[in-house]
Formats: sequence, C-alpha cells, structure tokens
Amino acid sequence: MAFPLSWVPRTLLSPIQNYPEFLLAIACFLILSRLSSRQSRLPVTWPVVGMLPSVLGNCDRLHDWITDVLRLSGCTFVLKGPWSSFGDVIMTCDPANVNHVFTANFANYPKGGDFAKIFGVLGNGIFNADGKSWAFQRKKAHGLIASPKFREFVANSTRDKLESSLIPLLDHLSHEGKEFDLQDVFLRLTFDTTAMFVFGIDPGCLSIEFPTLAFAKAMDDAEEILFYRHIAPKGWQNIEKRFNFGHHKKMERAKKVIDKCIAQYISIKRKLTNDGDDLLTSYLDCQAEVGKDGAAFENFLRDTAFNFMVAGRDTTSSALTWFFYLLSKNPHVEAKIVQELKLHAPKNPSFPSSTQLREMTYLHAALCESLRLYPPVPFEHKEASSHDVLPSGIEISPRRRLLLSLYAMARVEGIWGKDCMEFKPERWLSESGRIRHEPSYKFLTFNSGPRTCLGKDMAMMQLKAVAAAMVSRFQIRVANDFVVKPKLSIILHMKGGLKVTVKKREGYSGFHI
Repeated sequence: MAFPLSWVPRTLLSPIQNYPEFLLAIACFLILSRLSSRQSRLPVTWPVVGMLPSVLGNCDRLHDWITDVLRLSGCTFVLKGPWSSFGDVIMTCDPANVNHVFTANFANYPKGGDFAKIFGVLGNGIFNADGKSWAFQRKKAHGLIASPKFREFVANSTRDKLESSLIPLLDHLSHEGKEFDLQDVFLRLTFDTTAMFVFGIDPGCLSIEFPTLAFAKAMDDAEEILFYRHIAPKGWQNIEKRFNFGHHKKMERAKKVIDKCIAQYISIKRKLTNDGDDLLTSYLDCQAEVGKDGAAFENFLRDTAFNFMVAGRDTTSSALTWFFYLLSKNPHVEAKIVQELKLHAPKNPSFPSSTQLREMTYLHAALCESLRLYPPVPFEHKEASSHDVLPSGIEISPRRRLLLSLYAMARVEGIWGKDCMEFKPERWLSESGRIRHEPSYKFLTFNSGPRTCLGKDMAMMQLKAVAAAMVSRFQIRVANDFVVKPKLSIILHMKGGLKVTVKKREGYSGFHI
C-alpha cells in the first residue's frame, strides 16, 4: 500500500530534496546490495563497457570466476562485450554444445579470422589453419607422428634426456635441500625434448646452471600477450598497434626473437646430414609436396616448427606441474603409483619399457584425473561462419565468439558428479581395473572431433615416462607456505611457478638406470 509523501518526517525529506548526492548514495547502496546477492554474481551489463568491468575485476581468479558464472547460469552464459569490441562472447561448458561445435556441426566452426588475428604469432601453422591448408598439414603431421620410427625416436630421446639431465639435476637439488621452482624445471625439460623432436637438436636448457634461453623467454611473453588479446577491447588493441606500444610492441619483440631462433635451428639442421628422425628432417624434404618456393617455404617451415614447439613444450610442462602438485597433496595416490611401478617393472621401476608403461592403468588414471582438473589449455576459442543455434538454445552468429571452458567443465556436478572437485583417479577405472572411457566432448583435454590431438598417445607415454622416473626415485613436496594460483595465460601455468623441495625416496639405491 502506498502512502502520501506528507507522511514522511521533514527531517528525512529535507536531505532527499536538497541533496541529490543522497539519492545517488542510496542508488549505489541498492546496486551494491544486489551485486552481493547470490544471483547477482552473474556479471552486470553496463553502458558502453558492457560486462568488461566484471571481467577485469576478476582477472586474478578468472578461471574460477568463469566457473562460478557457468554454474549459476546452467553451463552457458552470454558475456556482453564493450562497444567497439569483437562482439558478445558465448561462454559454455555444456558437453552437448561441445559435441555440436567440435563434431556434429564442425564445418560451421572454423578457427576464423578473429582467431588468426589473436594468434598471429603462430602464422599459418596447423593451429591457425582452416580448410585445405589444415587438411594437408594434419595429414602430413599424422603420417609422421604415427610412424613407429618417429615414436621410437621420441621414446629414446625422452629417456636419454631423463637419464642425462633430469635425474642428475633432481639428485643435485635433493642434496642441497633448498626450495626450487619445479615448473621451471619442467618447462626446461619439455623445451629441450620438444626441440629434439622438432629440430633434432638439444638446446641444453635443462642443466644445473639453469641457463636463460631467449627462445624460451620469448615463448612465455607471447603466451601472456595472447591471453591479454582475449579480454582487451579491440579498439584499445588497435591503438596499441597504431602507435606501437604496450602489449603490441612486446609481442613484436618476442616474435622477432622466435623467428631468429627458429631460423638458426633450421640453418643448423640444413648443415647437418638429412638422415634424421626428427620432424624438420621430414619437412625439409617435402618442398615439392607443399608447393611453395623460396621465402614462402621458409615461412611454412617456421610456422610448422613453432606450432609444434608450442604444442610439445607448454602443454606437457603444464600437465606435469599440476600432476606433481596433486601428488604432493595426495600421498596415498603417490603410494599406489609407486606400488604399480614395482609390480609392472620390478627390475627397473624408473625406466619401464613402453609395454610396461601401457600396463600401468592406475598411473594412466591419475594423469587423466590431473588433466581433467587442470587442463593445459583451459579454454577453446571458436567462431561460427554462419548463423547457428546451440543445443542449449543460444543463438550463434559471426558477431559472437564462442569460449568453451575446459576448466569449468571439470568443476560442474552435473557433468562429473558431486565429487567433481576431488582428485580421484578411481573415477577413471572400471570394476575390472581397466581404463574407463569418457567421451571427448566431456573430457576435452585432447580436443574432440576432426581436430582431436594427433599426439595424444605419444603425449601420455611421455607423461608416464617422466612420472615413473621421478616418482620411483624422489618425493616431491610443495612448500608449506606456497599459494598455488593459475597464471593468466593461454596455457594453464602456475603463477610464480611451483615451489617445492625434493628428497630421495626410501629404497632409491635399489633402482638402476
């Protein structure tokens, strides 16, 4: 029931009439009250800037914020972009939407022009390519990766690196007893191994001296900027480009270093014998097949090499970092892995054969569970070439980008159950002890549909090999006061690295290299 204004005491009415700031304060209070309620955790759309303030205000916990928003909105949410931006962003972690985009209607969701602009540093490599270019590159890469000769080369190179570099380094660090950054160690390990796979050259990044490599540093800088390009307004990015400052200038600087280093590696490779099992040796002989001459072929080699460097170095190092973090927090899982290593490789638990690694289902399950909770690529970016409607009912057009959150998908009860937040390798094991299959549109770590990762099996074998070598010999423990937080990057690295200590495991002397 309404009441006349005359009923309001003059002592209360006077501030309202004479001081408009009082009204503004009341309005702000009501807005803030609404924002603090549970449902209002969904972003608010503001004039001109859209929902950008909500994004920027949650940058320090962006992946968890996206997870909260998708939980509240039923797994799909329309994020309103600012004026002069790429347009609205459809955020989703709905498996039905994922299956629709990656498989059922794959042809309508190419990487697209906006993706190519954001990831320009990748050139025309396989991650940026669409259509015939993508089909050719995938066929060529599949032929190489599927060959038994290349797989044997990868397995042998990985073992050599573990024996000659990683194990001696960890042994040295265990004697020192000091804290160190395990993420940095893994980045160095995977940089060296991937360079060996791609170029047939070991850069020697992983050593006791911890040398600084310009190539590796430039890759780190580029990945941080790629993440920035996903959230910064398009207009501002254009200004940075026009006047060559800020993130644009930093990216150009990183790209020059990357191009120079790759050119040097290619030059070195050409001076060596062409008899090699690495990727570059295979591609150097395919100029006629590629159909490019001179500078165009050199650009093709550069883009191909860099795309594979990013795929091999960053995803694997991220996966290993989070895996050992979770093992440190779950010693019962670590103990089961040690038992399995001794059971299937009793003579040499540190370096099981490929056959023995395949038999280790619990180790495989633990790695899958780690990859589920902390996917190395935490989100996928898509755009539609023509109008479409997702299974969730949201309309898609070329003016709307699609952001699929793998990180959020792992944390939704409706997808993985009430225990979705737990590190539980057993969820991947059947009653008979075999690996339980989960559809790729639910477990998207290795992508889904026609773009499913070609190196999936090889990557899992490499992860198992590193885990076996380390878990059998050492105990890794996270520093007590260390706060783990995802870094703002297109790869799910840890902010500030992973501070740990290492000590030899009991019974270490019984293992043989």
